[in-house]
Amino acid sequence: MTVYEGAPKDKREEREASCYELLDKLGIKYQRVDHEPAYTMEDCKAVDDTLGVKMCKNLVLTNRQQTAFYLLLMPGDKPFKTKDLSEQINSARLSFAGADKMEELLGVVPGCASVLSLKNDVDNLVTLLIDEDVLKQEYMCCHPCVNTSSLKIAMKDIRDVFLKHCKHSVTKVKL
Repeated sequence: MTVYEGAPKDKREEREASCYELLDKLGIKYQRVDHEPAYTMEDCKAVDDTLGVKMCKNLVLTNRQQTAFYLLLMPGDKPFKTKDLSEQINSARLSFAGADKMEELLGVVPGCASVLSLKNDVDNLVTLLIDEDVLKQEYMCCHPCVNTSSLKIAMKDIRDVFLKHCKHSVTKVKL
């Protein structure tokens, strides 16, 4: 796997290319690797090793009524227990959002959600939840709205530049 600085020179699909355009516009530096589709945390192991940072799980969740939606970022090696999260955010009966809702709200398909997909949530309908252990990391590894590339970005740039631009705030959780 080769590590590249910045955007690819070849043509990419729009949802990926728009991530690079926005990061470049915001002056956010990033390293990139291209790889086979990554659907599981095991698939991300080689990416983690190449970029020197662990990919986090990105889960799109909803309440039972499908009136509240969440993007949860958590360490890939931590188990997800809905009860622990439900208590912290006062939302019972959390489940995974369907592919149609992911596409509608975040402009991504399953396996491609990441903090960068919040750029597509212009109506701010998705609440960003980040586990405290992820927030402590100096860098974040995430997909640019496709699961065939991964980016290493400074957490400070995600918090202070990207999320401010997208008008999203972080709700810190402990899982």
